[in-house]
Amino acid sequence: MSENRDLFGGGGAGSPAEPGSPAPLAARMRPRMLDEFRGQTKVVGPEGPLRAMIESGRISSFILWGPPGCGKTTLARLVAACANAAFVSFSAVTEGVARVREIIAEARTRRRATGRGTILFCDEIHRFNKAQQDAFLPVVEAGEIVLIGATTENPSFEVVRPLLSRAPVVVLEPLSPDELAAVLRDALSDPERGLGALEIQAPEEVLGRIAEAADGDARRALGILERAVELAGGGETLTLKVVETAIQRRFAVYDKSGDQHYDHISALHKSVRGGSPDAALYWLGRMLDAGEDPMYIARRLVRMAIEDIGLADPGALSVAVAARDAFRFLGSPEGELALAQAAVYLAGSPKSNRLYKGWGRALRRARETPGEAIPLHLRNAPTQLMKDLGHGRDYLYDPDQPGGVARQQYLPAGMEGEEYYRPGDAGWEAELGRRLAEWRRKRR
Repeated sequence: MSENRDLFGGGGAGSPAEPGSPAPLAARMRPRMLDEFRGQTKVVGPEGPLRAMIESGRISSFILWGPPGCGKTTLARLVAACANAAFVSFSAVTEGVARVREIIAEARTRRRATGRGTILFCDEIHRFNKAQQDAFLPVVEAGEIVLIGATTENPSFEVVRPLLSRAPVVVLEPLSPDELAAVLRDALSDPERGLGALEIQAPEEVLGRIAEAADGDARRALGILERAVELAGGGETLTLKVVETAIQRRFAVYDKSGDQHYDHISALHKSVRGGSPDAALYWLGRMLDAGEDPMYIARRLVRMAIEDIGLADPGALSVAVAARDAFRFLGSPEGELALAQAAVYLAGSPKSNRLYKGWGRALRRARETPGEAIPLHLRNAPTQLMKDLGHGRDYLYDPDQPGGVARQQYLPAGMEGEEYYRPGDAGWEAELGRRLAEWRRKRR
């Protein structure tokens, strides 16, 4: 039975890290009590839901959702330590439903024999498919176990709805630079579990640089600090040069198929739509630096040109498509400049979604009236029989009419005068609107 109530344990089902052990600094510095925990004040602060749960001692199931290094495993252990219950760690990455059934059987036996409940911590719960997650439902519903799940993925998409109704989601945020700096100071001053015995000095600018490089991840911050101390040696003052060596290259927190992927493209799209070329360039840079597929970005730029700019600037579509083709021709890194050029052009273009909305209205109307007869004068007449039946009869060729506008209708009978596309007053579309209004007047 894999029980472990020690708070120093590594993530998920890891072993406890005793003081003086060779475990990584991040494992040794895992908070032992709530007052040592840094960050997440909305969750564990005076009004936070987890603090209220911990202080009441009445533990119920919940799911922790947050990025790596924000304290999910630590909080699960802190909650369990305050309950008179067995704590069982389980990882959905390395173990399967068979092990879940074993844990449930052990929990039932434990309750019958000792009266103690069981808290099951399931790390990476999103790795279970939806059918596997169903295994938790009856025992959570019956109160045979308390489930604490942890995930870096959006539970809305990765956790089955019945489980979400029984285990509410607690959202954790990346740690702020100030919170990460506090974590680093704790490690530098703690002589038992941390680096205090080495008497390392770290100026605030050094701590700030480590915090910046950690991207809200306390585990990453402590890893950088530990590496920097190894490079500097004991009894030294850490310098920015040493820290930069320890950092080496900072990899973005980015998942090309998860929330980070969609949040970044959303930020780029909304920056273009909002007319901010600086923000558009920034988010474009973030995505490319994280390894996003440039062709995916190019496709989204084409979509922005159609959806958000439309006929306010018809050239925007040509620019976006040309940027796509230029990247294909040049590759990286030169082709990235073409994407940047397109992003700035689109951000600086007049915006209109009138075509986007007009197409939606027209498509809905077409689906509502699939059987409406095509007016005879608009029908094709390639044979004499079709001509005899009246196809094409009385059709007026617009270029030959006064002013280039024929007095005839182009919609089915009974639908004359319906308008789906309504031009806006920005850019080229304003002139188009005036032209179309004049044509409608002449037709009438």
